[in-house]
Amino acid sequence: MQSNHSNLKSIFFTGICGTGMASLAVLLKLRGHIVSGSDENVYPPMSDFLAENNVAVHKGFSTKNLEPRPDLVVIGNALSRGNSEVEAILDLKIPYISMAELLKEHFIRGKKSLVVTGTHGKTTTTSMLAWVFETAGKNPGFMIGGIAENFGTSCRDAKGSFFITEGDEYDTAFFDKRSKFFHYLPEQLILNNLEFDHADIFNSLDEIKKAFRLMLRLVPKSGLIAANGDDLNVQDVLYLLTLQLSDLVLGKNVI
Repeated sequence: MQSNHSNLKSIFFTGICGTGMASLAVLLKLRGHIVSGSDENVYPPMSDFLAENNVAVHKGFSTKNLEPRPDLVVIGNALSRGNSEVEAILDLKIPYISMAELLKEHFIRGKKSLVVTGTHGKTTTTSMLAWVFETAGKNPGFMIGGIAENFGTSCRDAKGSFFITEGDEYDTAFFDKRSKFFHYLPEQLILNNLEFDHADIFNSLDEIKKAFRLMLRLVPKSGLIAANGDDLNVQDVLYLLTLQLSDLVLGKNVI
């Protein structure tokens, strides 16, 4: 992986049609990078979103898609060893990175990071939070797991001091099995709800709770955690949290 991205010109996304991958591709395109990508399943709404923003998409995976060689490849978490492009990237030693890591370094770091987490309702809550900050005149940047109707987009690179991110607990990439939300430098965090999900990467609800507990430990002492006090699993995750920071637990069953 590449640590110095200051001189990047061309960036290739393998597995580009996922909502997060497509959104990040558009953000980088709008910053002036040469952006393209590939995917097997190319369909709306993200295929239309990419086309509207002039991001070229190759249908299917092929080593030819990596010609001419890009400065950096973003590898989606749906791809694994054995994929022709992944194997070529490793053989040719092309610099590569995950979507979550690149989002952190290019758009979140240096901003006040607000992260929305939980099993359900992340996209809706992230959209609402971004709109609240927008109407308050804060001009936030954001990354949402879907196209928000009031913005007409899933992402924005803005001049305001806040960046609002939908924090997914699914894994980052084949080379980084941590949940994506570990990358997002949460300063203020919302925890909506929690139940067993993603049985392909988590063996039990306890494993998911462990991931969320570790993620909450990344919030600085000056930060804020807003949690759903009516969710028993959220209560359990927060129970042993002893950090000295502001918290706001909402609901009838406030801890």
